[in-house]
Amino acid sequence: MSTETLLVEIGTEELPPKDLRNLGLAFRDGLLKGLADRDLAHGEARWFATPRRLAVLVEEVAEAAPARQLELLGPPADRARDEQGAWTPAAAGFARKQGVEPDGLELIDTPKGPRLGLRREEAGARTAESLGAVIDEAVAGLPISKRMRWGAHRFEFVRPVHWLVALFGDAVQPCEVFGIAAGNRTRGHRFHADREITLESPEAYEQALAEAWVVADFERRRGMIREQVAVEASALGAEAVVDGDLLDEVTGLVEWPVALTGAFDERFLAVPPEALISAMKEHQKYFHVVDSGGELLPHFITIANIESRDPVQVIAGNERVIRPRLADAAFFYEQDRQATLASRVDALKDVVFQKDLGTLWDKTSRVQCLVRELADAIGAPADACERAAHLAKADLTTELVLEFGDLQGIAGAYYARHDGEAPAVAEALQQQYWPRFAGDRLPQGPVATALALADRLDTLVGIFGIGQPPTGSRDPFALRRAALAVLRILVEKDLDLDLREALTLAAAQFPAGALAGDTVVQTLGYSIERFRAWFEDEGIAAGTFRAVAALGPSRPLDIHRRVHAVHAFSERPEAESLAAANKRVANILAKADENDTAAGVDPARFVEPAESALWEALSNAGAQSAAQLATGAYREALAALATLREPVDRFFDDVMVNAEDPALRANRLALLHALRQHFLAVADISLLETR
Repeated sequence: MSTETLLVEIGTEELPPKDLRNLGLAFRDGLLKGLADRDLAHGEARWFATPRRLAVLVEEVAEAAPARQLELLGPPADRARDEQGAWTPAAAGFARKQGVEPDGLELIDTPKGPRLGLRREEAGARTAESLGAVIDEAVAGLPISKRMRWGAHRFEFVRPVHWLVALFGDAVQPCEVFGIAAGNRTRGHRFHADREITLESPEAYEQALAEAWVVADFERRRGMIREQVAVEASALGAEAVVDGDLLDEVTGLVEWPVALTGAFDERFLAVPPEALISAMKEHQKYFHVVDSGGELLPHFITIANIESRDPVQVIAGNERVIRPRLADAAFFYEQDRQATLASRVDALKDVVFQKDLGTLWDKTSRVQCLVRELADAIGAPADACERAAHLAKADLTTELVLEFGDLQGIAGAYYARHDGEAPAVAEALQQQYWPRFAGDRLPQGPVATALALADRLDTLVGIFGIGQPPTGSRDPFALRRAALAVLRILVEKDLDLDLREALTLAAAQFPAGALAGDTVVQTLGYSIERFRAWFEDEGIAAGTFRAVAALGPSRPLDIHRRVHAVHAFSERPEAESLAAANKRVANILAKADENDTAAGVDPARFVEPAESALWEALSNAGAQSAAQLATGAYREALAALATLREPVDRFFDDVMVNAEDPALRANRLALLHALRQHFLAVADISLLETR
C-alpha cells in the first residue's frame, strides 16, 4: 500500500498563549485518533503551534485502509425456509436489506448453531475522502473552555480561522473547515513576512516558515527562548529564573523569539521581591534575574517577537512600561505599612467569604478557636497559633494584595515583621497557603502547620455543610486541593491526628443549625477518598486502598502506614491464597448466626487434625501479630500472619465447616471468626487485587 506525508494546518488569529501547548498536542492526538478509527496506518507524527497556527505533520500515511471482511448474520437456518422449501419472510427480508437475492446467502456456523448469512468484502476508508471528517473531529475535540463566533458565520472556535492547509503528498485535499476550503498556502510572520507562502509538499513546511521568520515547532521555540534567556543572564553575571508555566506562555506569544535585557531603578529593590516579580511575570511576562545568592537584581529579560533594527528602542519601551507597575508596588507597600495588620482585622467584617457562611471576619473567629484546639494535638504553642489565625486574612484588605492578588499571605508576612509580630506568627501568615499545588512545599513550623490545617478544615466543613461539594470539574473553593493538602501535611509531617475528630471540632465552631447534620461524615469520606489517586500515583492498586478503607479509619497517617504494609503483603507469595481464604471466610460468616461465634473457640471440641493445626498456628501468629500491632508495625504484623497460608489451606481441604452437629459447627465458625479478626486488625485483605 502506497503512503504519503500528510500536513494539516489551521491558520487563526492570535491563540490564547497559556493554552497553546495543550491545543497543539490535542490537535495532534485528535488527528491521529481519526486516522486510527478508520484503520489508516501511519508513521511518526509531529505537531506545530504558534500564536497564529496549529499544525500536524504525519509521515507514511496510507492512501487507504485495508479491506474488511464482513460476516453479516441473518435468521437461524431452521427458520430460513418453510415446510415447502420456500424462503421465509425473515430470510427474504434479510436478503433484501443486504441488497441481494436470498439464493445469494449462505449458511454460516456460529456458536449458537448455523445461521443464514452473507460474507462480503468492504473497501477500507481512503485518506483523501476521509480527511475532512478527521479534521472536523479533531477540531471538535480540542480543549476549548470558551468558543467564539466571527463575522456573519455561526462557526465557533477559540479564535477566528483565516486559512486551512491540507496536503497529502504534494496534492491539496478537497475539504473544508469553518467554511474555508483547503489549500497549500500558509502565512509568514505578521511583521517580518506578512504574505502567503505556497507549500510544494508537507516536508517543505517547517523550512518554508523558518524562511518567513516563523519557528513553527513549539518545543524548538521554547528551547530557543530558554537558551537566549540564559545567555542574556550570563552577560550580567547573573542567573535567570525560568518558570515553566511562564516559559510556555511566552512561547505561545511569539513566532520569532528574540531575548532582550532591560533594567529598572535600584530603589525598587526596597519593595518585597515577590511584588516586583509578580509585576514583571504576571503583567509583563518578563523573566527576572538573581545573583549567586538568589537575591533579585534590578534587571529583567523580555522576549520580543521581532528582530528589531534598533533593539535599544525596544528595551527602552519595555522599561517605560514596567516602571509604573513597580512604582505602584512601591507606593502600595509604603502606604500599607502606615497601619498595622491587627488594625485591619475589623475591615474583614465587610468582606464576604461565602454568603451562607458569613464574612472573612466570621471565618477568622472560627479559625482562631479551632487552631487553639489543634495546637495541643500537634505540639504547637496555642497563643502564637491564635495570634496567627487572628491576623491570617488581614492582608486581604491591603492595597498591595488588592493590586497583586498572588501576594496574599506573602504581604501579610512582611507587614507582620514590620509590626513586630513574633517570627513564627509572621511565617505562618505566608505558609498557611502551603502547599498551593501538587508537589509544593509544606508549611514548616508548628504554628504555620496548625494554621494551614485549621483554615482548610474550616473551609471543607463549611462548604460541605451548606451542600456545595465539588461536582465534576467545578470546584470553586478548591476543596480537592484543600483535602489533599490536609492529608499531605498530616502524613508527610508525621502527625497522627484523627481527621474525624478534627472535622468535628471545625464543625463545632459554626452556629447551631448552620451546617447539615451529616457534614462531618460527608467531609471525612470525601477527604479520605483523595488517598485513592495518591496511592495510584505511587503504583499501589486501588484494591489495596479499599482493603484499608473498608475498616473506616480516620487517621491519615495510620491509613498511609496500613496501605503501604498491605501493599508489601500483596507482593508476597502467600497473599493470593490468604486473600482468597479471607474472602471465603467472609462469605461463610456473613451467612452464619452471630450466636454461632459468640462462645469463642473451644480446642477440646476439635475433631480434625487440621483444626488443631490451624488453632495452634493462629495462636502463635496472632500473638506475634498483636505484639507488632501494639507498636504500629503493620508490615511485620502481616508478615507474621502470612505464615498461616499452609494451615489455612489444609483446613479448607480437610474440614467441613457446616457440620451437622451444631456445637461442632459453631466451634469451627468461631475459629474462622478468630482468623478473620486477626487480619481485620490491619485491613480487609479479602478485597485485595492479587496477581
